Amino acid sequence: MGNEEWVPLAHRVPDLGALELLLAVARVGSLSGAARRLGITQPAASSRIRAMEARLGVALVDRSPRGSTLTAEGALVTDWARRVVEAAEAFDAGAQALRGRRDSRLRVAASMTIAEYLLPGWLIALRGQRPDTAVSLHAGNSAVVAQRVLAHEADLGFVEGLTVPEGLDSAVIAQDRLVVAVAPGHAWARRSKGVEVAELAAAPLILRERGSGTRQVLDAALASAGGGGRGLAAPLLELASTTAVKAAALSGAGPCVLSELALGDELAARRLVEVPVAGAALGRALRAVWPAGARPAGPARDLLSLTRRRA
Repeated sequence: MGNEEWVPLAHRVPDLGALELLLAVARVGSLSGAARRLGITQPAASSRIRAMEARLGVALVDRSPRGSTLTAEGALVTDWARRVVEAAEAFDAGAQALRGRRDSRLRVAASMTIAEYLLPGWLIALRGQRPDTAVSLHAGNSAVVAQRVLAHEADLGFVEGLTVPEGLDSAVIAQDRLVVAVAPGHAWARRSKGVEVAELAAAPLILRERGSGTRQVLDAALASAGGGGRGLAAPLLELASTTAVKAAALSGAGPCVLSELALGDELAARRLVEVPVAGAALGRALRAVWPAGARPAGPARDLLSLTRRRA
């Protein structure tokens, strides 16, 4: 175009609505009939035709009391318009197919606690809304969940840690707290006032592995409380699942620290006893996460909405 200023195509070509109107005029033979077919008023249709004629610089429609007919130029433009509209219809069909493919599956990654104690109810409710959506679930610690979402291997993730990794957006979907629990025969079970945070920090504990949200919250709480200056004791056991941690605590091996959600049945049945901890902040937020700037859509959006309502 030489030194001439380039004008975007959208500013030079009539919009899709105007082209559809021109095709409707060609089919029904009147501007008023074309307006009714497209669900717009006749003045709006007339204005759209005039704007299109001004943009193209040619007359497209001859108006008379007997109806509207295309000029020779209008007939030529209508032929071009038909091809543009057909291409737009093909584009729309392709987009619908993509949405259908997206809506036919949902990939979820969730931390162990959320996967075991919250997700089953959420997914049952989602199935009531979207019976044709196939859901796959990958359970792992919060660090692994974040990695899968960042790698686009999951459409939606659920984590338990204190922070959200860079590159992810999040929403709080529930509140939780960590509980220190022991078998009924453990010495701490008989303490009416529980333990001080310094004693907890110095005790060998049965813990989840590093990278889990549970471990992250506990380590931060004990570090911020100072542990009486004695530092944190090495774990008695580091285990990769909530079930394994509970089993070890039930055997009497030592104190464990897990989500209140995970320990509900054991505490209610007195198979484990909660030990109050003075001076430690053990509350935490449970979060949904997704790639930054890419708001969940389709079944991922519906699942996120369900989690908020049920929270």
